Amino acid sequence: MIFSDEDAGAVRVLHVSPCFAPAWVYGGLVESAYQFARHLARAGAAVRVLTTDANGPGKKLDSAQKALCARGQGFEVRYCGRIARQSVSLELLGALADQVRWADVVHLHAAYSFPTIPTLLAARMLERPVVWTPHGALQRWSGSRRVRFKSLWEKVCKLVAPRGLVLHLTSESEVEETRARFPRASIELIPNGVEIPQSLHREPRGAELRLGFVGRLDPKKGIENLLAACRMLKERNGPVFSLAIAGSGSSDYEAKLRREIDHLDLSNEVALLGELRGEEKQRMFERTDVVVAPSFTENFGIVVAEALAHGAAVIASTGTPWKEVERTGCGLWVGNDPASLADAISKISSMPVAEMGERGRGWMAASFSWDKCALEMLALYKDLLAQHGDRDARRRASAASRCSSARGWADGTPPPPGR
Repeated sequence: MIFSDEDAGAVRVLHVSPCFAPAWVYGGLVESAYQFARHLARAGAAVRVLTTDANGPGKKLDSAQKALCARGQGFEVRYCGRIARQSVSLELLGALADQVRWADVVHLHAAYSFPTIPTLLAARMLERPVVWTPHGALQRWSGSRRVRFKSLWEKVCKLVAPRGLVLHLTSESEVEETRARFPRASIELIPNGVEIPQSLHREPRGAELRLGFVGRLDPKKGIENLLAACRMLKERNGPVFSLAIAGSGSSDYEAKLRREIDHLDLSNEVALLGELRGEEKQRMFERTDVVVAPSFTENFGIVVAEALAHGAAVIASTGTPWKEVERTGCGLWVGNDPASLADAISKISSMPVAEMGERGRGWMAASFSWDKCALEMLALYKDLLAQHGDRDARRRASAASRCSSARGWADGTPPPPGR
C-alpha cells in the first residue's frame, strides 16, 4: 500500500516493528505496538507502521487479516513480505529510508530482530530521533538463549544508534537491567496501558477456585512451575480448583505441556483453550477468580493489568514488576517456584477475591489507561523534537560563526578573541 500525507502539521511517527496486529501469536509486543499506534493516532499524531506479514513460524498474515488493521483505525500499516526467519524482509529494507525520511520521530519495537539495526542506522543517517521499545528483550533470565549473540548485537546497536536515541521501558525492574547494558542511553519510563471494559458480567465464585493463565506459551512464562504447583495442591488435598490456560506457542512446546498435564494426572483440573481474542478472552476473564502470571521475567506483564481491568484477582511472580498488587490489595506477589505458587493459591483461596478484583479494576482505570499512556508518549516525542531542533539551531549557528570567521581572515579582519 502507498502511505498518504493527509496529516500534515501533526507529529509524524513511524513505528517499525518485526510483526504487528493481527499477529497476536507474538503476544505482548504486538498488543503494545498496536495499542500505542491506535491511541497515539487518537491523540492527534500522524502514525504509520512499517512491519512484516509474519504470523508465527512459517506462517504469514493473509489479505483479509491484514485488512483488519491496514486502514480505518486512524493510522496506516504497510505489511512487507517476510522471506526468512521471523522478520527478514527485503521489501521492508527497501521501504525504510523513505519512511524514516517522512517521519519526525521513529519508534522502533523489539530488539534482536531483522529491522532493528537497519532502522537505527537509517535514523542516524537521516538525523531522526528514535524511541526504542525493546519489550523486555534486553532482560535476562536463567533460560535466556543465544546470550553471546545478543551481546554482540547490542554492541552493533550502540555503534549505529543515532544521538537522539531514547530507550522506552515500562517498569523499574526493566530500567535496572537495561541500564547495565546501555549505560549511556537516555531512558524514559512509560508503562503499557490496558483496555478497561465499559461493563462486566462476572460469574460469581463457587466452591471451586477458578484459576487462569493467559499469554504466549513459552518456557519463560513459568507454566511448568504452575502445573507442578497444581500437582502439589492436589496431593495436599488443598482447595478444589481448576486451571484454564489460554494462549498459543510452538507446536513442540504445546505438545510438551499436554504431556506434562497427563504425567502429573491433572487432565481433570487443567484445560488448554488455545488462543483467545476479543469477546472470548473477556468471557474467560469474567469466569476466572484468580489469574496467575508465573513468569521468570517480564518487562511489564500486560496480562496482570488485563486481569485486574476485568475484575479478577492476581498472583504475580516476583519476575514481574507487579509488587504493588499486594499494597493495593488486589493480589499476591510471590516467587515462581512450585512451592511458593502452591502456597499462594492456598492462601488466596480464603481471601475475598471478588473485592480484590474490584480494587484492581479501579487502580487500572486510574493509572493504566491507554489514553493516558499515549499522551505521555506523545509528550516524549515532542520533547525529543524540541531537543532535536535546539541541536539543529546550535549546529547552524556554529556553522555561521565558522563562515564569518573564515570571511574575516580572508578580508584581513582578525577573528574574535578565543578563536
